[in-house]
Amino acid sequence: MRQRNLSPIAAAVLASALFISGCSDSSEGAAQNQQAQQQQTVGVVTLQPQNVDLQVTLPGRATAFRTAEVRPQVSGILQQQLFTEGSTVTAGQSLYQIDPATYNADLRTAEAAVAQAEATLAASSARFERFEDLLAQKAVSQQEFDEAEAAYLQAEAALKVAQAELERAELNLEYTKVKAPIDGRIGRSLLTEGALVSVGQAQALTTIHQLDPIYVDIQQGSEAYLQLQQAIDAGRITMGADNQPKVRLFANGSNEVLAEGTLLFNEVTVDPTTSSITLRAQFANPDRRILPGMYVTAEVASGSLQNALLAPQTGISRDPRGRAVAMVVNQEGKVEQRYLELDGTSGNSWIVRSGLAAGDQIIVEGLQKIQPGAPVQTEEVK
Repeated sequence: MRQRNLSPIAAAVLASALFISGCSDSSEGAAQNQQAQQQQTVGVVTLQPQNVDLQVTLPGRATAFRTAEVRPQVSGILQQQLFTEGSTVTAGQSLYQIDPATYNADLRTAEAAVAQAEATLAASSARFERFEDLLAQKAVSQQEFDEAEAAYLQAEAALKVAQAELERAELNLEYTKVKAPIDGRIGRSLLTEGALVSVGQAQALTTIHQLDPIYVDIQQGSEAYLQLQQAIDAGRITMGADNQPKVRLFANGSNEVLAEGTLLFNEVTVDPTTSSITLRAQFANPDRRILPGMYVTAEVASGSLQNALLAPQTGISRDPRGRAVAMVVNQEGKVEQRYLELDGTSGNSWIVRSGLAAGDQIIVEGLQKIQPGAPVQTEEVK
């Protein structure tokens, strides 16, 4: 068989075809290797539903547990101030002494009137009893007996009036000692010795505040309060068995806990000027660190949110319009951008209302190297 030789032109064409084929295979392989090298590894957190204890931080103002303005119950000249301003007083402790001279004289007059009424009653009683016996013997007329009986009853009533006046005189004399109506810390005296005081005067002598325990009135917006009540009614938020949320108290601008207490009640009306309601909480205050009028910050436990999704704050950003944005890895292994609605924070996480679901993988590491649609490899972040 005779061997056929390729012409120079055919050989060149064949060599060129083989070279192009080799280059094409080499280019495809390089592209695949480059794509594999460009696929980034990102750190993700897989979201799982959980129950979250909710707290809301609200402003508040301290108010005394009890407040008593001390006023005189009798008129007269102040003789003595018997307390130290700013000290702690007890109920029944004497605070002021009003000049008792007039009231001592009234007491002696009342005592004399009682003695006179008792003597008159004794005479009338003896006469009445004597006429009663004489009437049975028909030695006196019925009219004389009736007059003796009337005199006796009048004497008995006069004695009761005299005894009431004596009691009044004793009370007025006792009222010359102005006493503390409650336990607490007493303020400064607004009047000094020598001042004339009178019953029913507008100006108080001093004021006493009971500081242990102490109240804090907390302000909450009515809309937030209604949303909370709706969530409780719908079962998304559950309350404790005693339905008395716990409250922690902080000084303004401080992380130090001043006291821990309980929420007592909610005000039944909305303040028309601020559209807020008042929540009252009670705290133990043995060291008197909380004083009436002090502005504080209260952290109120508002229940437990059921089956909540918590997204790490490191995985949430904001777009130029202020919308919350998260990057997640979808089922195809590619980056997907999600817009979220948030419901506040819990620790270092956002509470997600919508935009994410259980099982979603939110990217928290490597966000600077990715963009939507890019394929990525994932690594779970603990």
